Amino acid sequence: MGKVTVVGGGGFLGRYLVKRLAQQGLQVRVAVRDPEAASFVKPMGEVGQVQPVQANIRNEASIARAVAGADIVINLAGVMFPSGAQNFQAVHELGAAAVARAAHAAGAARMIHVSAIGAAPDADSKYARSKAAGETAVRNAFPGATIVRPSIIFGPEDQFFNLFARLATIFPVLPVLGGGHGRVQPVYVGDVAQAIAALSRAAAPAGGTYELGGPRILSLAELMAMVCEQTGRKRLLLPLPFALAKFYAFFLQLLPWRILTVDQVEMLKVDNVVSGEHPGLAELGVMPTNLDAVLPSYLFRYRRAGRLPSTEQA
Repeated sequence: MGKVTVVGGGGFLGRYLVKRLAQQGLQVRVAVRDPEAASFVKPMGEVGQVQPVQANIRNEASIARAVAGADIVINLAGVMFPSGAQNFQAVHELGAAAVARAAHAAGAARMIHVSAIGAAPDADSKYARSKAAGETAVRNAFPGATIVRPSIIFGPEDQFFNLFARLATIFPVLPVLGGGHGRVQPVYVGDVAQAIAALSRAAAPAGGTYELGGPRILSLAELMAMVCEQTGRKRLLLPLPFALAKFYAFFLQLLPWRILTVDQVEMLKVDNVVSGEHPGLAELGVMPTNLDAVLPSYLFRYRRAGRLPSTEQA
């Protein structure tokens, strides 16, 4: 039975991937900061097949312990906005480099690093620049690493559609940044997990970059209208220029509930779609799941008047 360590495997994507890897017969070690909080992954495999272990991406010694003896190392660690020591550089660049170095030192045969569509060294968004720096750092430490760039990932625990659904239950008007012309290509979390699991198989090619997007490209305005429809809310969609959005985001990012940050505004200025320059789901034998087939299964919860269901954080 092969051994795989999934760094950051207790999050949104991780829980789907761990189950897939266990189904492939792999021994799965889930490296997380709090193993107790990630104990829910244990039943995803046979007894003893899936084990959470303590590791902090900012502590290289703990990462080395977590990947020791692993045949495959998969790095899912990421943050949507900086919080204290968990900032973009620490997690996306330095942390990714630490994982790649540890994987190489441990003699792992395969390294898979999850980045994001839009990663670019010259991007206006700090998030996108840090993701690009992370890709470079990983390839420098583990030249044969495979890079996976998903678009916006959707699913029951996502932080994208759930956020807008919550806002639709509270406010009579929903701002549409940049007039809603920006395009996204949402991809189902189960499809991303299936794609990474496919790359984990011995017969899969090592190295290269994969871009994962769903079957439909939608504008932000179309997505907002879809959320309103699924939540049963009739809301006015108000175009909001990016300059004004950045002004509001400066103050909103100071609130405990991160509705919007200045860096996220910068991200939304750029289309989040596959470039066509790299292989994707089709080349990995994955049939992309349509947004319409999944979204109603979890946004229906927001139709309940006066209740705001919580979602688990990635």
